[in-house]
Amino acid sequence: MNISWLLERVGTAIDVVGVCVIVIGVLLATWIAVTAPRRSPGAPIYEPYRRNVGRSILLGLEFLVAGDIIKTVAVTPTFTSVGVLAIIVVIRTFLSWSLQLEIDGRWPWQRSVPDTARAPAAGSAT
Repeated sequence: MNISWLLERVGTAIDVVGVCVIVIGVLLATWIAVTAPRRSPGAPIYEPYRRNVGRSILLGLEFLVAGDIIKTVAVTPTFTSVGVLAIIVVIRTFLSWSLQLEIDGRWPWQRSVPDTARAPAAGSAT
């Protein structure tokens, strides 16, 4: 058994896990959204659904990047393959940041603002 053969299979298995995470996450988010009106009538559905789908895509992208790194760097470390990997990682990182912005309403490096800081102070005239 060759080490490159093994690493290729490990990278492919991680890619499959990434795709499964996305598919299962979307299916679970859809199930939660469909059954939400029965659990709590009048509760918002769209925003939590978008957030849950975005989270599953983000997690799946992390697995896909890991699989690409293993297959590219460990199996065929040529300048061309590393360059292609760099482009893939840049594109997926941009997608991850965009999804994070959509989910949280802020960039990943920004600290979250506590809810008390957003609300007007008690007793203030508005």
